[in-house]
Amino acid sequence: MNPARTRTKICGITRVEDALAAASAGADAIGLVFYGASPRAVTIEQATAIAEAVPAFVTLTGLFVNPRRMDVEKVLARVPLDLLQFHGDEPQDFCQQFHRRWIKAVRVRRDDDIENAFHDWSRASGLLVDAYDPERYGGTGQIFDWSVIPQHRPLPLILAGGLDSANVAAACRQVRPWGVDVSGGVEASDGTPEGTRKGIKDAAKITEFLSEVNRANQTD
Repeated sequence: MNPARTRTKICGITRVEDALAAASAGADAIGLVFYGASPRAVTIEQATAIAEAVPAFVTLTGLFVNPRRMDVEKVLARVPLDLLQFHGDEPQDFCQQFHRRWIKAVRVRRDDDIENAFHDWSRASGLLVDAYDPERYGGTGQIFDWSVIPQHRPLPLILAGGLDSANVAAACRQVRPWGVDVSGGVEASDGTPEGTRKGIKDAAKITEFLSEVNRANQTD
């Protein structure tokens, strides 16, 4: 499925002001991480405050990694998520049971990983492809070889992994994804050459990232 334009999701939001900055800049979706091991994890109370502030037509996405059913249901009882994102090893039947649209993240390390994922999670609303790291489920800041992404895509394909304003336009032109997903690439600096304040977004970086996606959409 090839898009008329590439959609955008700003993930790892932990503050109301960052959610509003993403919405104001034109993001299609924001992501809330419900995975305690992540430095970008939010509590249900934080998520509820963010959800109450997010304006219409911005998709509120909840990210989970190998959760128990009760963990997801506990969040859904309090937070009005529009979309679920499963970033672990969850089988399709597990993902399907919550009566919400959902997307599945796949960490790519072999040429056939994406093809297999289209089959294994065929009932998803989209497939998010990310770099493989043996110790982390996403949030690696690493780019994988985009040339392994197949042209035939039975599901909308969302590109993640190491994206920022410097490379996202090229990514959009080469891959032609349905959407792009960024977290670390729009975070505030922690004062070191390579470091960021994980979970704290930089409004200017968000705007620049979205501007580059729009530029790629307009010149495609």
